[in-house]
Amino acid sequence: MAKKATGKGSASKSGSGGKSSSKSQALIERRRSDGGRRDSDTGEMFIKLLQSPLVAELVAVAATAALAALAEHGFTSGGATRGKRAGKAVKEAGKAAAAAVGRRLGNEIEEIKKAAKGSKEGAKA
Repeated sequence: MAKKATGKGSASKSGSGGKSSSKSQALIERRRSDGGRRDSDTGEMFIKLLQSPLVAELVAVAATAALAALAEHGFTSGGATRGKRAGKAVKEAGKAAAAAVGRRLGNEIEEIKKAAKGSKEGAKA
């Protein structure tokens, strides 16, 4: 386990004589005095995120993959007892759902990168 840095060691290594510590403390105090976000604002933002089309699509992709994995496992497993087979099927369904969501998010990120690259090239021209 790594040791936690002490105030003396970090100030002497930076060579600033402890100025960075006072600056960061002032920044924290300013952010707190501004009020920041309230819990209700955070809750509303979370609800908006859950209602977004991307999240709905990710849930649908995960459910479809999980259902397909459950159906496949139910048809192909014959030798195991019912309890072990059910547990294994649920585990496989979870893996399939996670993999499907990962692929879908990867596709979304690639599309965003392509769009950003295209807009940068268009701005240069």
